[in-house]
Amino acid sequence: MISWRKHYKKGLIAISLLLSTGASVYAQGDPKKGQELFKTNCTACHALDKQVIGPALGGVVDRLKKEQNLDTDWLHKWIKDNKALRASGDKYANEVFEKFNKTEMLQFPNLTDQDINDILEYTTNPPAEEPAADNAGEAANANDLASIEAAKAQQLNSKIMVAALIAIAGLLFWLLLKVRQLVKIQQSPELSELNSTRLTSFSKLYEKYSYVGKGVIALLALFAAYGVWNWLMWIGVYKGYAPEQPIYFSHKIHAGENKIDCQLCHSSAKYGKVSEIPSVNVCMNCHRAISEYKGKYIEPGKDREFYTGEIKKIYAAAGWDESKQAYTGKTTPIEWTRIHNMPDFVYFNHAQHVVAGEQAIISSFNAKQKDPANKIDVVCKACHGKIDTMNVVQMANNFTMGWCIECHRTTEVDMNNGYNKEYFKNLHDKLKKQYGEGTKITVDAIGGLECGKCHY
Repeated sequence: MISWRKHYKKGLIAISLLLSTGASVYAQGDPKKGQELFKTNCTACHALDKQVIGPALGGVVDRLKKEQNLDTDWLHKWIKDNKALRASGDKYANEVFEKFNKTEMLQFPNLTDQDINDILEYTTNPPAEEPAADNAGEAANANDLASIEAAKAQQLNSKIMVAALIAIAGLLFWLLLKVRQLVKIQQSPELSELNSTRLTSFSKLYEKYSYVGKGVIALLALFAAYGVWNWLMWIGVYKGYAPEQPIYFSHKIHAGENKIDCQLCHSSAKYGKVSEIPSVNVCMNCHRAISEYKGKYIEPGKDREFYTGEIKKIYAAAGWDESKQAYTGKTTPIEWTRIHNMPDFVYFNHAQHVVAGEQAIISSFNAKQKDPANKIDVVCKACHGKIDTMNVVQMANNFTMGWCIECHRTTEVDMNNGYNKEYFKNLHDKLKKQYGEGTKITVDAIGGLECGKCHY
């Protein structure tokens, strides 16, 4: 009896060890590390809770075990080299490949077994999301404070208006008294005799003071001419112009928060004359996988649902069926409102400034800034302003001829560039002899003020 009990206890211990081992297959994975690895390697094609390009991966370990009786070894093989797994004749691997339109999954031979265990642990037990900064709450608090301040300001304005009305009433009463006094004086004989000697018409007044009148008219004509000239000079100058676009696009989120390089979307700015408006397929490169906004930054007055709704507008324009993960072929052009537009008689080449003048423009711009916060790190910002801080893009500068000329007069040519150093060597030597050793070559010295450079 004692022997039976001893063996019974050993059996229980063995079973408990086996169960604990089976339950801890994924305790060896770190879900937090897995989350980082998942974001780096998987989010372009997968999400935990829905199908994107590939299937939803939430609970994939349990699902695979229940539906296909496959363990994690199969997942390791699939993730590291799914192509080799399919080539080996694995039935389920080929079924998955056929099911998802023969879309070839990337191979990840660089991931270690531990990395894959971390990822699988994340798909099985994702850690709770850290509470994002409640920008909406902050915005609400800001709105409450703004409402309180507005109420105080309104109360102050009401008091000022009451005081002003009292003052006006007092002034009107005082004027009434003065008018009565003037009426009495008008009726006196002394004033009647004085009035007979005064000028009683404008023509007589002008005849007496004709030179003064002509001078005033000439001065008014001069002011009017200056006003018309000044108005003509500012035609086509739209600094601060920030039109509403058909799809809300925040450069602060894309270029600021997510650090997306300007030239990823505006690729022709570096090698072409014009910096084109990106086509919808450029948007879909990212938003085919990013179907809803989950970022921490939220502009005051908006919420995540608003940004997600704008992404759906991109899908509608591109003809993308999110449920089927396929294009329908029905597209709708997006009618963007152009912000920066040079006149037809002006030649401006983006490549010339972005490539040849990049370092020179950045250095010259930063040298003029007294506040370090105003300095720039990308050449685009010299003309377009700090786009990465703008929710709604606006024209940051005047873009007048004088503005361009001033830049050409103050921007030094980059002589560290091997081509410029050799090409302008003789000019540099000549300027040193003429103006001294410390002289610098600015853009105007190499033809930057020639009319034919910009007008043709």
